[in-house]
Amino acid sequence: MFYAPCVTVEVPSPFGTVRIAATRAGVAALELLSTADGFAAGLARRGLVVAPPDARGEALVHLRAAADAAAAMLEGEAVDLGAIPVDLGDRPAWDRLILGVVRTIPRGATLSYGEVARRSGRAGAARAAGGAVGRNPVGLLVPCHRVIAADGSLGGYGAAAWGGVEAALDLKAALLALEGVHVRR
Repeated sequence: MFYAPCVTVEVPSPFGTVRIAATRAGVAALELLSTADGFAAGLARRGLVVAPPDARGEALVHLRAAADAAAAMLEGEAVDLGAIPVDLGDRPAWDRLILGVVRTIPRGATLSYGEVARRSGRAGAARAAGGAVGRNPVGLLVPCHRVIAADGSLGGYGAAAWGGVEAALDLKAALLALEGVHVRR
């Protein structure tokens, strides 16, 4: 099993608590709508273990950068997401491929799941791309809220596991609205 020491922080925001975990390689988890217990359980399932104080080093740098970026994004500010390393080392190759495409979607823009699949070199794999987007462990930094349905509606949102479908779709719409994008449900 994959194992990596990490550091964690909780950051208050207008959308509730943002929970973040980082390793030496980058930010490994960033969640909204999760509970503290659910976040900790998710880290454990992924083999991420809170590091002892003497092993934190570079992970703290990534954690602070992610916390600052999340706070700024949730206040409607533009953030250079590419400047913050993410650690997707435990994710399957397909998920890393799709999330790499999603990470390139600029603020204020959206792509359909089908377009994400096409840009990954796998035209016709919209549903599989949607699965990878739904498993995104670093929401906001890999801006999965910018991926919508082909018909121009919101589609789904992976955060539904914690707050329910309606709460997740409300969050997705609010995140897009912060970027000046208004999408119908």
